[in-house]
Amino acid sequence: MARFSKAGDIRIGTIGYSSAFNMGRAHLADGQKFGMVPTAVCELNPERREAARQDFPGIETYSDLDEMLAKSDVNLIAIITPHNTHYDLALKCLRAGRHVVVEKPFALTTEECDEMIAAAEQRNLVVTAYHNRHWNGCIMQAVKAIRSGAIGEVVHVDAHMGSWGKPREWWRSSKSISGGILYDWGAHLLDYTFQILQADMAEVSGFVKAGFWAQTSPWGADANEDDAFVTIRYTDGRWSTLGISSLDSRPRQGWVQVVGTEGSYWFDYHSYEITRPDHEQTLVTRGKNPPTTAECFYENLASHLVDDVPLVISPQWSRRPVHVIDLAQQSAAQGRTLAVKYA
Repeated sequence: MARFSKAGDIRIGTIGYSSAFNMGRAHLADGQKFGMVPTAVCELNPERREAARQDFPGIETYSDLDEMLAKSDVNLIAIITPHNTHYDLALKCLRAGRHVVVEKPFALTTEECDEMIAAAEQRNLVVTAYHNRHWNGCIMQAVKAIRSGAIGEVVHVDAHMGSWGKPREWWRSSKSISGGILYDWGAHLLDYTFQILQADMAEVSGFVKAGFWAQTSPWGADANEDDAFVTIRYTDGRWSTLGISSLDSRPRQGWVQVVGTEGSYWFDYHSYEITRPDHEQTLVTRGKNPPTTAECFYENLASHLVDDVPLVISPQWSRRPVHVIDLAQQSAAQGRTLAVKYA
């Protein structure tokens, strides 16, 4: 059911306007590009509230969310805050009758995701995660080539990112705040994987090494894991893996490798490579990925709210990476494989 007669009726605001990556401005600017009206910002830092007023003259600014919800007619709120706050803030906004966009990851546990989805459904509201990298040029190019048969039938996907080095001393390195090593880039790489492997998941296994960097981290025992690895088995027999490490002194090239029956497809942000056997020789095709089109998130959201176009990043899609990471952490702790549960 369409919620608005036109995009100009969508009054968008944010919780958070931090200078880190300038995501507050990005959300408001992308929404504005597709007809939404930047309306309100809730931010604790007075300097960042002033930055919001400079970026969007006339915008309302608040230091307290309850006050913003009581006084502002903002009806779509983007939550741009540390991961462990997503659930509570999303529920508060949904219960106040606002549509919600949550920076990825959607939340930290499956149960939190399910409560957020239920709260939105009960009120005919939209809740979704900001998977802007869903439209990265690298995955768009990969999906196009793979679906055209470039490597035959896909067998498995290997997503990985790593280096050797102490993590930065900020909130993303705290497990209780960030959720752990898998919740940042891991969520993006899972989004890539699910676009390539369009199949139902059956089970998840997780493996974790922790404690090495914690010795010198200001977070101590609350520091993120040092290394984590996840395997996913799908109901059609295929599988995928995800590895994130701060202990990998010889990291592999690229971000994702897709193995098919007639070749392999490798990519990172900038480039791709297709390797195909041809009798006694190997054919290699290399190319550059197209630019990212992250603004498509808000284009699709506006179309969904006005014209009821299907939501690309549905609540269920938003839940999926969180469920996998949640299961992987439980699996690592219990030393066994766990079954996937669909919403």
